[in-house]
Amino acid sequence: MVKKNNIYQGKSNELLLSSVDDNCVDLVYMDPPFYTQKKHKLKTKDSSKEYVFNDEWKSIDEYLLMIREVLIQSQRVLKKTGSIFLHCDKAASHHLRVLLDDVFGKENFQSEIIWTYKRWSNSKKGLLNSHQNIYFYSKTKNFKFNTIYTDYSATTNIDQILQDRVRNKDGKSAYKLDKNGDVVLGREKKGVPLSDVWSIPYLNPKAKERVGYPTQKPVLLLNQIVSLVTDEDDLVLDPFCGSGTTCVSAKFLCRDFIGIDQSKDAVELARKRVEDMIISGSQLLEKGEESYMEKNEKTLAFLKIIDAVPVQRNSGIDGFLKSKINNKPIPIKIQASDETLESAIEKLESASIKNCYEIKIVIQTSSKSSKRLFPLESDAIIVRSQELMINKAILDFSSNHNVMLNRTRQIT
Repeated sequence: MVKKNNIYQGKSNELLLSSVDDNCVDLVYMDPPFYTQKKHKLKTKDSSKEYVFNDEWKSIDEYLLMIREVLIQSQRVLKKTGSIFLHCDKAASHHLRVLLDDVFGKENFQSEIIWTYKRWSNSKKGLLNSHQNIYFYSKTKNFKFNTIYTDYSATTNIDQILQDRVRNKDGKSAYKLDKNGDVVLGREKKGVPLSDVWSIPYLNPKAKERVGYPTQKPVLLLNQIVSLVTDEDDLVLDPFCGSGTTCVSAKFLCRDFIGIDQSKDAVELARKRVEDMIISGSQLLEKGEESYMEKNEKTLAFLKIIDAVPVQRNSGIDGFLKSKINNKPIPIKIQASDETLESAIEKLESASIKNCYEIKIVIQTSSKSSKRLFPLESDAIIVRSQELMINKAILDFSSNHNVMLNRTRQIT
C-alpha cells in the first residue's frame, strides 16, 4: 500500500486500484491532460532542463476512457464526506462534466468554479481565452465544507452590512425596527461567502515558485481548494500531480498527501518542490488591483478622449495610441499639474530611450515652464490640451479687453 506524504510514479488508475484503500481520502484534486492534442514543452529559468508533457491522443474516446477509470477509482477511495475537484478547460470540459455526472451522480454536483486570470496573448480571431473550469463534486450529500468569506464590494453601503433586514407586509426588504422604532443592528458580519468565480493571478514567469513545468498551477489556487473541503491532518490525493503543486499546498496547510504521475521527471521535480517548499505570494491579491492604478482620473480622462491605452507603473509614458507609425507604437505623456513642460518632455524621453519610437507626443496642460542652462534636446511633438487653449483664449481676450478699456479711458 502507498504511504502518506509520498509521490509515486505510475499509471493513476492502476496504482489507485492496487495500493489505495477504500474510503480513506478526504479530497481528490485532478489536473489531468486537457485533450489539447499538443505536446507541451517548457524549459527551466536557467534553460538547464526541458520538461515535456504529451497531451496527444488517438481519439476522444481513448482520452475519456482513461479519465473514467481514474474517476471510478477516485470515487472508491474517497470518504463519504470527501470531494473531488476536476480541473479542465474548453477542449473537453463538456465531455468531462458528463463523465462526472455518470460516476459521481448529478445530485452530487456542487459547483462549476471559474478560475479567471489575465495573460498576454497573440491576437487571434475570436475571444481571448482567460479562464479554466474546475468541477466540484462530492461523494455524498454529507460532504465536509468550510465556508471562506471574502471582502465586501467597495460599492456596498455600510448600513447594508450593519443593520438587520426583514420582509415587510408587502414582501419587500426593509430595516428591522425595535419597539421604539429604532433600526436594529445585526450581529457582526464575516463578509461575503466565496463565489464560484476565482480571480487568482496566473504564475508570473519570474515567480520563484515557477519551476518550468508546462502545466504548473499556482499554489494559491490549490490553497483555496484544499482549505474549502479539508481540515488539518486530512488526506489529499492528486492522481496527476505533475510538478507537485497540490502536494506543496497540502504540506503547507498541514494536510497529508499522496501524489501520482506517470512521468519520472515530474515525480522527481514534485519531490524536490515538497522538500524546498517555495511558494510565491501575489501582490495583486494582497494589495488589490487599485494599488496598481497609478494614473489619476484627469490623466485617464485625457487618454480616453484620444482613445489611447493607459500604461500603469510608468512615470514617463502615460499611454499609447492604438494606431502605429512604421509598426511602432506612439507613446503619450500628459503634463502633470505639478510638473513643468520641460520635466514632462524629459520623462518621456527617458522612458523612450531603448525603443526608438518614430513619434512621441507630449500633451501640454499648463504654461508652467522652467529655465534651463542648456536646451533640452527632444523631437517630441507638443500638443496643447483643449483646456489650455481655452484658458489661453480667455486670458488673451481679457488682456485685449483691458488694453481697449485703458485706451478708452486715455481718450476720454
